[in-house]
Amino acid sequence: MESEFFGYKKGAFTGANQDKEGMFQAANGGTLFLDEVADLPLLMQVKLLRAIQEKKVRMVGSTTEEAVDVRIISATHKNLAEMMDNGQFRKDLYYRLNVIQLKMPALRDRPADIPLIANTLLNKLCTNQQITIPSIDSDALAYISTLPFSGNVRELENMLERALALCNGEVITIDDLMIEDDAAARFMNGEFDDQADELTLTDYLENVEKKAIIQALSKTNNNKTAAAKLLGVTFRTLRYRLAKLGLSKETDTDLENDSE
Repeated sequence: MESEFFGYKKGAFTGANQDKEGMFQAANGGTLFLDEVADLPLLMQVKLLRAIQEKKVRMVGSTTEEAVDVRIISATHKNLAEMMDNGQFRKDLYYRLNVIQLKMPALRDRPADIPLIANTLLNKLCTNQQITIPSIDSDALAYISTLPFSGNVRELENMLERALALCNGEVITIDDLMIEDDAAARFMNGEFDDQADELTLTDYLENVEKKAIIQALSKTNNNKTAAAKLLGVTFRTLRYRLAKLGLSKETDTDLENDSE
């Protein structure tokens, strides 16, 4: 990590075949963004503090220092006050970094932003996949604005990527979002509340799995082989999950394609 931050000289360690500048040198005259800075080991916290204080860095394997002029922006999702109390984060480094603090609210604390963020993410996903951008219907957009999104924007992006794979290519509906059935039904009936929070993790995951399987079977006209491919599992695995989730209704036709 020290060599990534400050660079290294040729011969400093095995594999160092040439001089290589670090992130501080690369950002000289500009801005260096340190994501999840709370995860830095204490030893690196000391070295980072010294670089900030002295405005100089020393490459691994070098005996001289070089001046750098870098603006530092750091981010973390952890509680630094608690970490300082527990001796996991240096107070002196905290006060060096915490000149201007910007608190970013969680996605659940800004539901009005969710439709805009959702459409932006959808545009990005479709551009990357070089496919036509579907619209998100009003019910689906209103519904996702009520979700807690404990995983913040990453969770929303994951949900949209899944919906993109399941939708008809033109419109994303609540069904395509693969949300637990009862909760979506309550929402559509104007009865949405927090009852879903009472589900155990096992129940919740089983509901999500049921939804995914039902969607896949519906899209493939109940062809289990095709549904298994759509879900990314083997035919045998799908049969097992159908039985375990109480969705299995075996027929002779179902067994014809079991070639595994």
